Amino acid sequence: MAAGQGEFRVPASEDEARLWALVEAAWAPLGPEVRQARGELVVRRSGSRADISVVAAALPAFLGILAGHCRGLPADELTSLDRVVERKLWELDRPDVHAVTGGSDDGFLYSRGFVVAMGREFCDAVTGDPEMAVPYAECEEMCYFFAHLHHERFGKFPDTRIRYLS
Repeated sequence: MAAGQGEFRVPASEDEARLWALVEAAWAPLGPEVRQARGELVVRRSGSRADISVVAAALPAFLGILAGHCRGLPADELTSLDRVVERKLWELDRPDVHAVTGGSDDGFLYSRGFVVAMGREFCDAVTGDPEMAVPYAECEEMCYFFAHLHHERFGKFPDTRIRYLS
């Protein structure tokens, strides 16, 4: 079902599964060194320093591959994927995560984008233990990735922001 103007959606579990599958598919061609670097982010000791140089260097290629996988998706699917990213960013929008990642308001948003871009395992690790986050690691593009793809292909992005009941 296509999202109309002013329609509000909460992401479904299948939308979340689709996001994580796309993220993993985009990282896969980048090779064993990148796979190992991402894995080390998840298995390192909580609070220990993380070397993100390999994944940071691979982020532009990851984003390009992800865009390639998503260019043919219909408008409603891009909207649904954007809602999942929005929800993940919101779930990470906590003082304990900010205390580790640092940064201004925008920098903190981009740090949360990095967490999502690293995939489900890392996102779950940081959600469960903020000390697993990486200070000042950023991926601004991930925060708006699907909305920008939608805009490129279909024009104006529909107003489907999640309505939070907190």
